[in-house]
Formats: sequence, structure tokens, C-alpha cells
Amino acid sequence: MSTRYPFTAVVGMDDLRLALLLNAVSPAVGGVLVRGEKGTAKSTAVRALAELLPAVPVVAGCRFGCDPASPDPGCPDGPHEAGPGVARPARMVELPVGASEDRLVGSLDIEKALAEGVKAFEPGLLADAHRGILYVDEVNLLSDHLIDHLLDAAAMGFSHVEREGVSVRHAARFLLVGTMNPEEGELRPQLLDRFGLTVEVAASRDPEQRVEVVRRRLAFEDDPAAFAARWTGEESALRERIVAARALLPQVSLGDAVLLQIAATCAAFEVDGMRADIVMARTATALAAWAGRTEVTSEDVRQAALLALPHRRRRSPFDAPGLDEDKLDETLERFRGEEPESGPDEDPDPEPDGPGDGGGGPDGGGIPPQGDGPAPEDVPAPEEAPASGPGPAPEPAPQKAGAGSGERAAVKAAEPFRTKVLSVPGLGEGAAGRRSRARTEHGRTTGSTRPRGALTKLHLAATVQAAAPHQKARGRTGPGLVVRRDDLRQATREGREGNLVLFAVDASGSMAARQRMSAVKGAVLSLLLDAYQRRDKVGLVTFRGRDAEVALPPTSSVDAAAARLEQLPTGGRTPLSAGLLKAHDVLRVERLRDPSRRPLLVVVTDGRATGGRAAGDPVALAARAARLHAAEGTASVVVDCETGPVRLGLAGQLARELGGTAVTLDELRADSIAGLVRDVQAGQTGHAARTARRAA
Repeated sequence: MSTRYPFTAVVGMDDLRLALLLNAVSPAVGGVLVRGEKGTAKSTAVRALAELLPAVPVVAGCRFGCDPASPDPGCPDGPHEAGPGVARPARMVELPVGASEDRLVGSLDIEKALAEGVKAFEPGLLADAHRGILYVDEVNLLSDHLIDHLLDAAAMGFSHVEREGVSVRHAARFLLVGTMNPEEGELRPQLLDRFGLTVEVAASRDPEQRVEVVRRRLAFEDDPAAFAARWTGEESALRERIVAARALLPQVSLGDAVLLQIAATCAAFEVDGMRADIVMARTATALAAWAGRTEVTSEDVRQAALLALPHRRRRSPFDAPGLDEDKLDETLERFRGEEPESGPDEDPDPEPDGPGDGGGGPDGGGIPPQGDGPAPEDVPAPEEAPASGPGPAPEPAPQKAGAGSGERAAVKAAEPFRTKVLSVPGLGEGAAGRRSRARTEHGRTTGSTRPRGALTKLHLAATVQAAAPHQKARGRTGPGLVVRRDDLRQATREGREGNLVLFAVDASGSMAARQRMSAVKGAVLSLLLDAYQRRDKVGLVTFRGRDAEVALPPTSSVDAAAARLEQLPTGGRTPLSAGLLKAHDVLRVERLRDPSRRPLLVVVTDGRATGGRAAGDPVALAARAARLHAAEGTASVVVDCETGPVRLGLAGQLARELGGTAVTLDELRADSIAGLVRDVQAGQTGHAARTARRAA
């Protein structure tokens, strides 16, 4: 068995260590979500926690880890009689990103259930993690249906497995810890809310602390056993403190005044629902027990708020999680004054909003300061200072210092809006999502097939139909159906898949008018929000000047795409062909990486082409590049950004070459266009017909 890195040897990351320890003291807090950049020892700290948890008594031979003092009456291995049991170390079970549903919740032998009426149940990871730790690395990359099972079990304390009317229920109470890198995508807000606490971690910028991290890590790798032995005393002391805090927890008093502060804090920050209030109360109680106290204080409430509220305040995927500590201190102070009298001169914490409240200097909490300076588009430019004389443009965009010819600074995006659904025609087999039709594990049943490998979704009617003709030959004498393996039929289901939505955005001078580019960015931001809700991957290609670039490789992080879009400057020529060729290269690589994920190309342009590095007619080059996408059957939509009373219709011509459809910015709105999906599909069908006619 490999030696784990000691928990007490982890350098820094005080909030992460505290959140993990509070859950070790009180698993009812609801688990921890650890957000942070790669290489910040998130996994190391979580794995080290398992060594600190006390051993748990279990019923001998029970695969579900029942407590001998109060065994689960519904345990599939039961019933158990109360007894002393045996002690085993607390388990830490890791859930792989690619795990199947049966691996997580367990599987039933459907053949035995149908033929013999026997519930032959193979426990999954939820059963293994009972009374221990369930660790999910990269939880944001898990499929939605797995996350639903996981968090439901964490909330209810049991797992329920049902297959065609045959059901098994078993206890599943565990400490849930998830880690994620926000650059790879976010969890849905309703799933974020199911984690009790959240912690942001980042690498220290203190050179001395970084040196100590490297020194300890190298020492551990040279001799893990000797390194761990050096920390045995600290580990034992921390383990004893956890046991003592657990014993003290039932004695901690949560007074009405403290409850009022908790409720007032959640209301002040406009947190949805009541889960935040409950989590804060449990966290504050665990903090008091951890400190060896039997009374919860205002400082406990403050610390609980910093851990339990930031991830519950997000209103859109583009909002960074965080908490205004000044507002928090003001709320606590205001409702502290309404507490019942505690003595005329008692003031145990006279400076709630003094040093360390986050005001003034850098906050050090990993949350970037907001509103500390004007955005780049709001900075007065030299051209805007002398306002005399009639300029040709009412709102000239400022030049970026040191930029190339005609380059203008980035402008803010307009407010996003709800868009019509853009989908890929046909039936795919990609990752589960909410955009295009696909064969999936979950959805409506459309037919049946012979299972390839383990049976997961039984088609009962087809199975009975396959077995019925053979009953006499198999010697059936009783009422039971004689079922063989060859009779079983797997249900085929149709649901929705997530796609790769690749944006090719024209950032040339023809798009540079301030109001126009703001509207364009608002439209792309709206499509990004739609991609987030539909669980797509997104990528961003921009073209201007003489070439195109990949501003963001395909990723699940739509907020990263929004950040790149916000910083996008404009100006220069319009190398439309270069943008389409760059998009073609990106899609070619992604087809090799993930062939089952179908792409949707969204070209945002006015259709003009004024040249780039390639020699030749810019319009002809763009048409040729567009036909490359059409030849590969890439679904595409051109968002026509052309404005004004006279329109050239170049975006429509480009859409025809792509084999897709064109929509204006106004038509993109959900309340302004009907049947956009049908238009996309019609465009693809029309292109196929034209191709067939040319071949004939």
C-alpha cells in the first residue's frame, strides 16, 4: 500500500484544510467543492484527509458497511443482528470521470431477477463509500445524470437502484468532496448549491512558501515512509482533535441571536432557497466544536458565510463566485445589535469590521477586485479629448496604444438575450447534453437491440417477445418465464447530445463601430450562455488584419470564452478565408480527439472579405474555404451583422456556400424568429440536394 502525503505537511491553503476538517467533524455540513487552478495540491489534501478519520465499526461480512450498533433494516445483505462488529479504516473511494451509472450506483442481474425472482445486486461505489469519503476529481466533467445520482445520494443518505420494477435500496452516507478546474467548465447552479462548502485555491505568490512546498514534496518523493514518520505526532494530534470535536458537537448551542444573524446574512446576499441557512448553521456549529466551545459566536457565523455562500450567489455562468466582506460585516454588526442583552459591558468581539475584513488593500482571498478602475472602453482616449469640430463618427473607438494599423480597443458586450435553438441535423451519438437529437443512455425508448456487453437498460416487452416462442422447448412447467441470455434485449433510447459550438468572429475594421461591435458581442455572449445551458463545448476563432487566430481552443468553460470575447479588439482588414480555414483546422483536430461530438460552426460576420496573407480574390478564397466545411457536412449558421439601409447580402452568399443558413442579429432572438432549427436543417437538406444534382 502506497504512503500518502501527510495532511499536516500541506503548506498553506488554510481555507481548504479548515473546510475539509469541518466536514470530518460534521458530515452533515454537506461536503466540499474545491475550485482552483491545476497543480495546487487539491487532490493531495483530499487524499490525505482519509488518514485522519477514525476507524469505523462495521458488521462482519456486510458489503454495505452497516453500523453494528444500528444496522440498516433494508440492507440487501441483511437483516443484521446488533453486535460488536469489526473495525476497519475509513475508506476513501474515488469516482473516475468515465465511470458508468452501474459502476456508481451498482447493478442488478436482470436475468436472475426475471427467471428466478432473485435480487442479485452488485454494490457500486456509493455503497463502498458509505461512512467514508467519496472523492470526485474533476467533478465538473462528470455526466449530468451521474452528478444527479451522486448528489441525490449525498442529500438523502441512501441510494435507490431500480431496473424494470426490480429495486434495491441501501444506505449511502459519506463525506462528498469534489475538485474542479474552472477553466474546464462550470457546474450547473442547482448542482453547485448541493455542495455544502466551497473553497477557492491558488498557488501562493510568496517565494518562501513556494520554496517550502518544493522542499517538502521532494523530501516525500525521495523517501515517503521517512517523510510521513516525521509528521506522525502532528497527524495523531489532529486525529484526536477530530474525535474530540465530534464528541463535543451535540453539546454546542445555536442561540436565537446567532440564527437571526445567519438568516439575515442569507437574505442580505439574496441567496435562493433555504439550503444556505441550514448549511451555515451546521458549519457554524462545527466551527464552535472544532474550537472546543459549546457556544456559537458571530465570528463562527462570519467564517461559515465565507465558506457556504460564495458559490450560491452566482446568477449566471459568467459571474465569478465571491462575497463582499464589507457587506457581510455590516450585516453581522447590524443584527448583532438586535441580540438579547448579554450584559452591559460584555463585548467579546468589539472590532468585527476592523483589519482583515477585506476592505482597502488586496483581499488575498483569490477573488479579483471588482470596480477598482474603469474598463478599457471607458478610458477617455486622446482622440476624444478635443471635442471641437464635426467628426464623421459620433462615437469613435479609441486606438490601443502600440497597436497595429486601425486597431481599436475592446468594447463592452451588450446585454445577453435568450436565443433560438441552433441544432445539428440528424441523429448523433455524442456526449449527453441538451442541443441535438442523439442516441443516449437516457431519454425516450425508441426500440430495442441485442446488448453488446453488460445489459444496462432492459426492454421488457422485447425480451418477453424473444423468450416466448421457446418456452415449450425449454421445458417450462410453471408460471415463471424461462429466460436465457440470448433473449435479453437492450432498450435503445433517444435524447439530446452536447455539441462543439465553434464561433468564428469577424473583428475587422468593418465591424469596429462601437455600437455595432457591442451588439455583436452581446449576440455571441447570448449564444455562449445557451451553450452553457445545453452542455456544449465551445471554441473561439477570430480574424482581422491579415490573419486569423484561435482565441480559445475548444473547452467546456464558456466563461473563459466570454472573457476572451470581452477583451477582443477590432480593426484592420477582413481575412474571411483565413478565419474559415482556421476554423476548419480546429474542427479537423477535434474530430480526431472526439469523433462522436458533432460540430456546429457559427460564423459572425457581415460577409465582407478584403484580403489577408493569401494572394487572390478575397471573395473567391472565402467561398472556396466555405466549401471545405460544406464538403465535410459541418452544420453551420452565419449570423449576419450587416446594418444600414443598403445591404449587400454577402453573409447570405457565404451561408449558401457553407450549406447552412443565415440569420440577422434581430432574428437570432428567441422572440423574433420562428423555426430557426428548421431553417438550419432545411439549409443542410438543400445543400445535399444541390450536391447530388451537381454529381448527376
